[in-house]
Amino acid sequence: MTTELTPESALEQYLQSRHDATTSTVENHRYRLNYFVQWFDEESDLDKLSSLNGMHCEQFKNWRMENFDLNIVTLQYHIQTLRVFIRWCESVGAVQEGIPERIIVPTVSDSEKARDVHISHERAMQIIDYLCRYEWASTAHIVFHVLYHTGMRRSSLHSLDVEDWHPDEQYLAVRHRPTQGTALKLKGEGERNVSVTDSRLVQALDDWFDTQRPDVKDEHGRDPLLASKHGRLHYKTISKISYKVTRPCYFAGSCPHNRDMDECEGTSYKGYSKCPDSVSSHPLRRSAITHHLDSDVPKAIVSERMNVSEKVLDQHYDARDKEQKRQNRSKYLDGI
Repeated sequence: MTTELTPESALEQYLQSRHDATTSTVENHRYRLNYFVQWFDEESDLDKLSSLNGMHCEQFKNWRMENFDLNIVTLQYHIQTLRVFIRWCESVGAVQEGIPERIIVPTVSDSEKARDVHISHERAMQIIDYLCRYEWASTAHIVFHVLYHTGMRRSSLHSLDVEDWHPDEQYLAVRHRPTQGTALKLKGEGERNVSVTDSRLVQALDDWFDTQRPDVKDEHGRDPLLASKHGRLHYKTISKISYKVTRPCYFAGSCPHNRDMDECEGTSYKGYSKCPDSVSSHPLRRSAITHHLDSDVPKAIVSERMNVSEKVLDQHYDARDKEQKRQNRSKYLDGI
């Protein structure tokens, strides 16, 4: 016997059930599945979720590709999320049994999965130098400097509390606290102590606490490391800051695309991501990992510091080209 649910109702109940997921994962699933709800309501010939079958899922997949210009990697993520959602619907009796297994997820090669969006070390240091000079110990300075120096995920940075900074030992303690509003992507396996070896960042963190950080608690009574006057800094703000400070017009005062900065949409608060050279927080993680590897830090150390397996590191995060890798290897081969 099936339980009659509308796609909208099923989506909300599914998202509420994801107690195991980070806030960003839940938001990503909401974003991806809203397209399914839209298709169901406007494009399909369905009047109830319980009538969904494998062919309908194929029709949705084709609709996404034909109307939204997706690349194959993005499409794979969206259809994987749909299958997770439909599997939940199956578990509560909202769709017929066996439907999730009839959803065909696109096959993507390793080369297609690998992404090379990142910024150079020279550009990252130019941004850090600018922040150190003009926005010392500001929110933007702390966000960018920590992300690039440590290579941690956005969710890890968002989860940090004041007590997680250990100034004497100079490390940040990343901890999984799902019942207190800050889950880590890899849960307990994501917990680690991350050394801060950049003396400027050490001083900036100390000054952030002494003079800049708003004296507030979050909704769970914790003292967030990254805070605004409203409480813990929203995780989306971290990406907004990344987009903002990686624009050349911000840190270099010029536009390599010869745009009029008075008219460019990339100079507005809502348009930072529209700058061709701006990047979100995730490419900063890739950039940090690449710099560590290019500096001959062993993969095992990078893997532990950045909390990523060596296999995933090779496939998704190492942005060095073949010549860079050869040059790095050659340093160990003299005299052989």
